[in-house]
Amino acid sequence: MNIPVPKRRLNDRSPRRMRKGMYILPSLFTTGNMAAGFYAILEVVHASATATWHLDNAAKAIGFAVLFDGLDGRVARMTGTSSDFGKELDSLADVITFGVAPAMLAWTWGFHLLPSVTLADWQWNWNIKLTQLGAIASFLFLMAGASRLARFNITTNPEPSNPGRPGKKYFVGMPIPAGAGVIAAVVHFQSGVPLDSWYTAITWLTMVAAVGYLMVSTWRFYSFKDIDFRSRHPFRLILLFGALFAGIWYFSKPLLFAIALLYMFSGVFWRLQWIFRRRNQPPPPAYTEASQTS
Repeated sequence: MNIPVPKRRLNDRSPRRMRKGMYILPSLFTTGNMAAGFYAILEVVHASATATWHLDNAAKAIGFAVLFDGLDGRVARMTGTSSDFGKELDSLADVITFGVAPAMLAWTWGFHLLPSVTLADWQWNWNIKLTQLGAIASFLFLMAGASRLARFNITTNPEPSNPGRPGKKYFVGMPIPAGAGVIAAVVHFQSGVPLDSWYTAITWLTMVAAVGYLMVSTWRFYSFKDIDFRSRHPFRLILLFGALFAGIWYFSKPLLFAIALLYMFSGVFWRLQWIFRRRNQPPPPAYTEASQTS
């Protein structure tokens, strides 16, 4: 007896194919992140004392990469297309875009293009020492960023050393895109014009090293992961992001500079607040034998 076999409909596989196709969306944003980082490296290589706009272009490229990096994770979570491959690809892209590119930008802008001082031999030697120290600080920034990514990948339940209020989502240590954003925001604020004095170079040296330390620290930084874009009434978010994008479009230099520094110092502020609060708390009661028997 021949049992008729129903014909397979053509659209039976369309949801499955669409589901597979959705996995490429986060990878596209990650690829854009990597492309922006590669472009930033090329711009830093082409920069010179007479072509400083290349440094500003590199800073802008890192800024766009920060946007792409935030979108790939958000899109993956909203579409349910997170994968181990996407996580590894994102980490490798972050090392290039937010590690190598800002380290090269920080060294070239702050130390390599520092005007040479030829008034005396000791001043010339001091200039050379600053360039070498700047290379060391930039490498430490790169190493701190890579270590931050490695710790993030292997930690399943990170807990900052100064935990915040329940229900809040925090990063343990400054994330590497924020660290790269600080470097890019400062360079963009100066329109890519390199530093021209030894004391500003020392300040920049200290700042690059401090950003590297914040990335490997266990201090808490707000992650913005509790923002729900799928809420029924996202009008406040739409207005907020619209005003933010308009402000960046017209006042990108001071606004991005302020946002980057405020985020960096927010972790320092929360850390100091936790230290002072802990000192003001009364000490726990002493443990004695009498209290155990009572």
